[in-house]
Amino acid sequence: MEGSLADSLTLDLLREARQTVRSSPLGVLNTPTIPWSQTTLPPTSAASIHIKLENMQRTGSFKIRGVANQFARRPKGGHFVTMSAGNYGKSFAFASKHYGSRGKVVMPETAPASRSVLIESFGVEVERVPTSGLMDVVNRCVREDNMTFLHSYDDLDLIAGHASLGLEVLDVVPDPDVVVVCCGGGGLLAGVATAIKLSGCEGTRIYGVEPEGASTMFRSFQQKQPVGMDAQSIAAGLAPPFAGKLPYELCRRYVEEIVLVSDEQIKAAVSVLYGSGLVVEPSGSAAFAAIVNGKIPDVEGRNVVCILSGGNVGKDELNKFP
Repeated sequence: MEGSLADSLTLDLLREARQTVRSSPLGVLNTPTIPWSQTTLPPTSAASIHIKLENMQRTGSFKIRGVANQFARRPKGGHFVTMSAGNYGKSFAFASKHYGSRGKVVMPETAPASRSVLIESFGVEVERVPTSGLMDVVNRCVREDNMTFLHSYDDLDLIAGHASLGLEVLDVVPDPDVVVVCCGGGGLLAGVATAIKLSGCEGTRIYGVEPEGASTMFRSFQQKQPVGMDAQSIAAGLAPPFAGKLPYELCRRYVEEIVLVSDEQIKAAVSVLYGSGLVVEPSGSAAFAAIVNGKIPDVEGRNVVCILSGGNVGKDELNKFP
């Protein structure tokens, strides 16, 4: 497969990035990985399932991992622009304030307004635009304002930082049979899959989960190239306008399959998790939704890891769920 940039993500590079993430002044956490059986979730006997609680991460999602590695490799005090539906933007704003950088987040109009307010509270500018116009605004900022674009999912340093999550999973479950990860642009899925496969877990099956209305990576797999679409989903964080080129290359190498879940299944997953004391946003619940709705094949008697990737959901959003 083509893609020399994908080849540069070696195990040594991922371990170096993990150390950068661990020692970051942003305070990235090694979040718990716990057995399903030690929660109050409805009992399941189909598999031995572990849950990675990334909803407990600093800034509320896995995104701080990639951001920590990105900012460690950029000049301090820069002027950066990015696009985000919320979680990356929050971590980007948190890091910008810490490092004394100026920043701007271009956000889709479909993202909750409360996330714009939160990002702005860190001193970062937010511009809300239609999803189809995100890159147009980013390119304008780069061209006219001399800003540096930090990509929220298609970036080697970011993906290497996200890979630290996969290495942490292996610390607790050294040889998982199945790992289930949400997928938007593909940065987290690519990082976790690369870390697990390069660590010698050749038999591990890794599945990405997307909403039916935001199936960019699913369609990219079908068309054998990264594609875009007018993505719409209650899981706004999983609805970027296109799949990332580097994530696509890595996912094609290391991911078994992309499966789809409906918005109704995501809503139900949020409610079930909340009822068991786990505050998980719609985007963070996609992998759980796939497991409980039988979307992942051949899990009977297997060691399965489910990533709950984020917990940034406000009271106003929770009211939408049954």
